[in-house]
Amino acid sequence: MTGTTRDKDSAHDDELTAVQAALAAEHAAVYGYGVVGGRIAGARRQEAQSAYDAHRARRDALRRTVRDLGGKPKAAAAAYELPFPVPDAAAAARLAAELEDRLAAVYADLVRAGGEARRKEAAAALREAAVRAVRWRGSGVAFPGLVERAAAGAPSGSASAPSDAL
Repeated sequence: MTGTTRDKDSAHDDELTAVQAALAAEHAAVYGYGVVGGRIAGARRQEAQSAYDAHRARRDALRRTVRDLGGKPKAAAAAYELPFPVPDAAAAARLAAELEDRLAAVYADLVRAGGEARRKEAAAALREAAVRAVRWRGSGVAFPGLVERAAAGAPSGSASAPSDAL
């Protein structure tokens, strides 16, 4: 016999946990892009604004997804601890790349835990994060969302990271 109720409940719980982690990471990204936008100018500022808008939209969609899965969406923290000081445009670009790397890791988890439709959405979000990271950094990694985790431990936004850290 396959597909017991307990297995389905566990899969549902895993999916809800992964969606909540993605929501927490999107909250952090929205906050982080507020910092990026305040420190960057010119064409890069428009790029930061586009990313900010995209992350707000994804955050709002994830809130709805959590509700659809029967959960209560995690609220954003009042503030988030930045991974390093961001005094200028160069540091702001590094922060944007870091945010996208961390999002890629969280969406990689959601690809693993999600159902078929959620997997497709998470894969698209992972791809978008990887492309943005390359734009901000100027280079990419072979497997976005995986290499960073092995080198740096669990990303913020994952179930094991504090929700108020970027």
